[in-house]
Amino acid sequence: MGWQRTVVLVGYDAVKEALVDQADDFTGRMPVPFLFKATKGISNGERWHQLRCFTLTTLRDFGMGRKGMEEWIQELSPLIMLQFSSHSKETIQQEIDTVVGQRCPCMGDKRSLPYTDAVLHEIQHFLDIIPLSIPHYALHDISFRGYTIPKDTLIIPLLHSVLKDEKRWATPRSFNPQHFLDNNGNFKKNPAFLPFSAGNDILRWRVSRSHGDFLFLVSLLQHFTFSCLGRPYSIDLSLEYSGFANVPCRYTIIATPR
Repeated sequence: MGWQRTVVLVGYDAVKEALVDQADDFTGRMPVPFLFKATKGISNGERWHQLRCFTLTTLRDFGMGRKGMEEWIQELSPLIMLQFSSHSKETIQQEIDTVVGQRCPCMGDKRSLPYTDAVLHEIQHFLDIIPLSIPHYALHDISFRGYTIPKDTLIIPLLHSVLKDEKRWATPRSFNPQHFLDNNGNFKKNPAFLPFSAGNDILRWRVSRSHGDFLFLVSLLQHFTFSCLGRPYSIDLSLEYSGFANVPCRYTIIATPR
């Protein structure tokens, strides 16, 4: 990419082998000139790792880095409506009514709400928000799959190739909660579900985010039914912007109290 030597990891096997099986070799992050200057050269290594963890924790404690209510609704509602237009239109709300009722939902409800959990996972799978992942960087020569990746090489895990892999998903380009349900309707994991990359740091962050997403989605559908002015299938799901990140368009949604 320009003057920068770059390796792109394509497909589940390559991404998983690099970021999980050889995680220690791929912990480096691409040096960003501004951050490199601001941190006086601390862009990788143990000090960088500690600084990053401290910064993320502090920002989270002060409420930064969290999406507002309007942003969450803009992201989730169109896909919720698309799912409601199918034969299982009321399944998710019936499940919430049966398990949660009128009380406040909690994380302990998650196991008893497999369809709701499947819908949430499928939203993240379908949106493909970070198709190119976070750029990594070779801090030393890396032996990978019989090749040598030289030091100072930019490494891009192509998450899009994982989330749209036809060998790992029945209908990779269609919104389908069955991707996360077994034949008995129980929630099932898919190892190719890597919407935010992989590795220890990103997994901890994803668990924190998934808890918030789950509680938000359940609370939203517990109290509101969503509709639009036209037919649900008339909604254009084309992206407003697509590059290193996919940015959904904004929509006019009607929220009716239940």
